[in-house]
Amino acid sequence: MSRKIMFFDIDGTLIPEIPGVGVPKSTLKALSLARRAGNLLFINTGRPACNVDDDIRSLDFDGYVCGCGTDIYCGGREIFYRTVDKPLCLSVVRLLRECDAVPMFERRDGVFFDPAARQVPMIEAVRKGFAAQGKNVDRSAEDEDFSFDKFIICYDGKSDTARLRAELEKDFFWIHRGKGFAEIVPRGCSKATGIEAVLSFCGLDKKDAYAVGDSLNDLPMFSAAGTSIAMGNGLPLIPYADHVTDDIMQDGIYNAMEHFGFF
Repeated sequence: MSRKIMFFDIDGTLIPEIPGVGVPKSTLKALSLARRAGNLLFINTGRPACNVDDDIRSLDFDGYVCGCGTDIYCGGREIFYRTVDKPLCLSVVRLLRECDAVPMFERRDGVFFDPAARQVPMIEAVRKGFAAQGKNVDRSAEDEDFSFDKFIICYDGKSDTARLRAELEKDFFWIHRGKGFAEIVPRGCSKATGIEAVLSFCGLDKKDAYAVGDSLNDLPMFSAAGTSIAMGNGLPLIPYADHVTDDIMQDGIYNAMEHFGFF
């Protein structure tokens, strides 16, 4: 059996988006069998490295594409990292304030919030969730060491979205994540470039690569993998996938890996 490599999103793919519910047992079994067969398993996530938690790291993946391709690790070694220059970071903060959008800035070692921004439910929920996990939620866009690798924003009818998007897209990709929510990633980085970097490092071809996800921010990695797989619960992504597996809670990962001969 030829060696294969699979890239996994986290939320909605490996872990159900249900509070208190962890990685399904069938997924754990599939990962173990695939690894035993000599295949490579990688995380490919929008999360910065600091938010890839122990529940994922304990699964002993071969590497991680973090921050939508801004930070890449293979076998414990960082093979790529790109951050945003400080002057551009500060310019983005000013723009977001002028356009009345609410950010959370992400860097591989932590997250930053803007104390000048108004409160919106989604960002506050994320902040409270991080605080409950014991993470530092007091870092600010006004801190001396502030910078970011990527960020998320919430916007609404109070925001000047047209100006915001036009200005940001000069330097960043705008990834629509739902009504009033976007993920903003530096141009030149994506889940696709992350896969390309890993394949080059590991000496594997695109045809050997499989990507599995559940939401539209997983769409870029579909273009870089030989085979794209949508979770049954990933309704927005299903029209773009080569293969649709079952729901995450109905052995979706196990069934997909068995179907494509990972064990």
